Amino acid sequence: MSLFISDAVAAAGAPSQGSPYSLVIMLVVFGLIFYFMILRPQQKRGKEHKKLMDSIAKGDEVLTTGGLVGRVTKVAESGYVSIALNETTEVVVKRDFVAAVLPKGTMKAL
Repeated sequence: MSLFISDAVAAAGAPSQGSPYSLVIMLVVFGLIFYFMILRPQQKRGKEHKKLMDSIAKGDEVLTTGGLVGRVTKVAESGYVSIALNETTEVVVKRDFVAAVLPKGTMKAL
């Protein structure tokens, strides 16, 4: 008898092998779970954000990812948007950094 391995474990034969298809089936199931839980919702959010970016027009009230709220004064074809924060301050941000288009009158309510 060995000091580290008991006789019962040492006497046992090779462990029985499962079906080789069980691993493939398990990988396919995990792949489907990954697709439906992570990839598909991310693609859906990406499409919605792209549609939002294409719908930005002059006069829209927007919220940027940095937390700025303002009214769009100019939309450039190069992908930049000019946003008036108040009567005197105007900033230029990349169109991708617009997080949401707000309902009309939101700036006055703040």
